[in-house]
Amino acid sequence: MNIIIRNEEEKDYRRVEEIARDAFWNLYFPGCHEHFVVHKMRNHKDFIKELSFVIEVDGSVEGAIFYTHSKVIQDNGKELKTISFGPVFISPKYHRIGLGRKMITHSINVAKNMGYSAILTLGYPYHYEPYGFLGGKKYNICMPDKKFYKGLLALPLYDGALDNVKGYVMFSDVFDCTDEDVEAFDKSFPFKEKLVTKSQEEFEIASNMLDE
Repeated sequence: MNIIIRNEEEKDYRRVEEIARDAFWNLYFPGCHEHFVVHKMRNHKDFIKELSFVIEVDGSVEGAIFYTHSKVIQDNGKELKTISFGPVFISPKYHRIGLGRKMITHSINVAKNMGYSAILTLGYPYHYEPYGFLGGKKYNICMPDKKFYKGLLALPLYDGALDNVKGYVMFSDVFDCTDEDVEAFDKSFPFKEKLVTKSQEEFEIASNMLDE
């Protein structure tokens, strides 16, 4: 298996959107938004092109990761510039063989070398703790509702990057999208049935868990 990680190129766009759709369909709710988010992210002011990567398996693109600018609005009024990744995904047929780990590790190393301060993301803690992520509460970083959730995770990219920080995270508004916009975009893809699944219930529970 020949594996290559490289920056996403325009020729990859549709393939990447198709993989995102396959990877997320019915996972968190019936249908998905991620393929549309990826589509509009590339032209958004918060998009970090240098940190958008695809992973090739034997010459075929089978996954991708995207980064955007985010920030922590501190209690003292100052803003700490951070970055965030997501969506990150692998073709379902290649799940659980370490491709996601390779891609995430690669992107973190590039982000470090580019001099960014920290990565903030939302997800299941067990997915990202192996990379050094800890709950936002450990760094006094909460969500805009001022609550600390277990799914808000932070990784300082150099020693002291998140020392003496206290505030709430603001993710890019590129993730805000309407069902109508997603539905219109989705019409350009082959039909998929929207279903209610067990993973959606698990996600709903996990996304509301507080770090107390």
